[in-house]
Amino acid sequence: MPKDPVMLLSYVNLKLRDFYGSLDQLCEDLDADRDEIVEKLKSIDYHYDEEKNQFV
Repeated sequence: MPKDPVMLLSYVNLKLRDFYGSLDQLCEDLDADRDEIVEKLKSIDYHYDEEKNQFV
C-alpha cells in the first residue's frame, strides 16, 4: 500500500471501484488497517462515502 496520501487515495479508490464493495472488504482482503487509511486520507481532506464507496 502506498505511503504517500495522494497515491494512497488513487490506489484505494481504484480498488474500491474495480474490486471491492466496501472499505471493510478491501481492508479484510488486503490485511490493511482501516483506521490508518481513514486517518491518512483525512489529512488531505478526504473522507469515505459509503454510498459512493469511495473517498471524496
